[in-house]
Amino acid sequence: MALRIRLRRPAGPATPAPDTGASPPPGDASGGGTAAPARAASRTRRVAGAVLTGLAALLVVAALVAPDRLAGAGPGAVLRIPVEALVAVALLLVLPDRARRPAAVALGLVLGLLTVVKLLDAGFFVARDRPFDVLLDWGLFDDGYGYLTDSVGRAGAVAAAVGAVLLVAGLPVVVALAARRLARLVARHRTGAARVVAALAVLWLGCALFGVRLAAGVPVADRTATTLVASHVGQVRAGLRDRAAFAGEMTADAWRDVPGDRLLTGLRGKDVLVTFVESYGRDAVEDPALAPGVTAVLDDGYRRLRTAGYDARSGFLTSPTFGGGSWLAHATLLSGLWIDNDQRHRDLLAGNRLTLNGAFHRAGWQTVGVFPAATQPWPEGRFFGYDRYYDAEKLAYRGPKFSYAPMPDQYTLATFQRLERDRPHAPLMAEIPLVSSHSPWSAIPKPVPWAAVGDGTIFHTASTSTGGSRDVVQRDAAQIRADYAHSIEYSLGTLVSYVLTHGGDDLVLVVLGDHQPTASVTGAGASRDVPVTIVAKDPAVLDRVADWGWQDGLRPGPQAPVWRMDTFRDRFLTAFSPAH
Repeated sequence: MALRIRLRRPAGPATPAPDTGASPPPGDASGGGTAAPARAASRTRRVAGAVLTGLAALLVVAALVAPDRLAGAGPGAVLRIPVEALVAVALLLVLPDRARRPAAVALGLVLGLLTVVKLLDAGFFVARDRPFDVLLDWGLFDDGYGYLTDSVGRAGAVAAAVGAVLLVAGLPVVVALAARRLARLVARHRTGAARVVAALAVLWLGCALFGVRLAAGVPVADRTATTLVASHVGQVRAGLRDRAAFAGEMTADAWRDVPGDRLLTGLRGKDVLVTFVESYGRDAVEDPALAPGVTAVLDDGYRRLRTAGYDARSGFLTSPTFGGGSWLAHATLLSGLWIDNDQRHRDLLAGNRLTLNGAFHRAGWQTVGVFPAATQPWPEGRFFGYDRYYDAEKLAYRGPKFSYAPMPDQYTLATFQRLERDRPHAPLMAEIPLVSSHSPWSAIPKPVPWAAVGDGTIFHTASTSTGGSRDVVQRDAAQIRADYAHSIEYSLGTLVSYVLTHGGDDLVLVVLGDHQPTASVTGAGASRDVPVTIVAKDPAVLDRVADWGWQDGLRPGPQAPVWRMDTFRDRFLTAFSPAH
């Protein structure tokens, strides 16, 4: 066997290298060079990575515990232990390496979408005092875009729409990236992560058993995300079941086959106007911050009407909607069915239900629809069977817009009077929504002499008050509430003035709100009640509703009867028709 012998240099002082005058190579520690900047760059990367990881954790936790109502936001909402986070980390710990990353991305995308739903819920609670309906509410975004266009202009509406699309598309992606980053952290520190999850699980269970809370209604042991998912799944199931139930409700109608000569005989020869005042809710006559001006208009109006020979009775109706969705209230009142979502509304329009309009038409009245806010084709109008229908184009207004409202209420009523009631005519039944009190309440016209209304150009003059689109986005809550009350005062005062100027012995006016204003005006948890009033000069008309228990005057008091809005059609037909 050959032997390999390695010769070693004896230990001793190193032989110095000859001085060649050359500089040390770059990065050589012996010469300093770029070593310090390299270490600084590495330290910066580590700090940046830690910051990004912290932000990722904060984003994921915030997405899990964020409330679905603005009223629930606050420091207490963040200081919670979301059980979904514990379950997710435990899942990532047991998954093999190849499955961990796609699982984290999938969980992040789901959480991002859930956060979008929370944001939609929060917005709908402000606007409609209810959560977003994932089955039925998608069509409302088009209406919302139109509302923004009317309120703040096309540029502002486009900017808001682009921002909303970017948020909806980008939030799930950002949350998914954050979840993937946290999954890498869990993989690098498996033992530590497992211990933290175990400790937090014990703490969560203890807080859940003993009901520990950091603030009222905010438990430390959180399961917000799971509850929200379950709620919306239940919402979808209920919506699917509701369609079958509503089909049965539509077929049950005691008035469906009643002949015209047995309908509404107590109103023969009368012009009957069913007038909706936009956003005229119970708070307008009862909230101490809103009611003083509104009740002054109503009480003074009643005094003047009484002097002119009219009388009035008032009560409350419970609307199927809140803060918006006027068409649901209109359909509910006229059909006698509870129309509280767009699926029911679509099914109603596809059927042949006898509406209040249809009953008047069957009984010999000319039926008229006057819709000043209808700026696009409205094929749904065929369902209500108007003999004549006036949209914004046919009303031919030539004056300025007032925020959402294409024309002032005074112009709407004056034009209806000129086109219909000033001419020789058969008895009329008209449905007239008045929209000057529609949000955002930033531009309200002032009254002008009725004879001077003309084509509306008079409203270009200084006799109008206009806040403009800038005002819409900059007003505080107190100003919004004051502007809302002012708009209701204008609409109701205009109606009183119309009756005194153009009413006559044969006018019967039914005036009501369609829904309460948004929660930004009423606050959370407000009722769905709206005032309703019948005004007539013929005492026989009001005698027929004496057993309703409605109160004298234009303003219902706190003890006035409250009916569901869907009961009005049958009660009205019963009061003014012979027994059938």
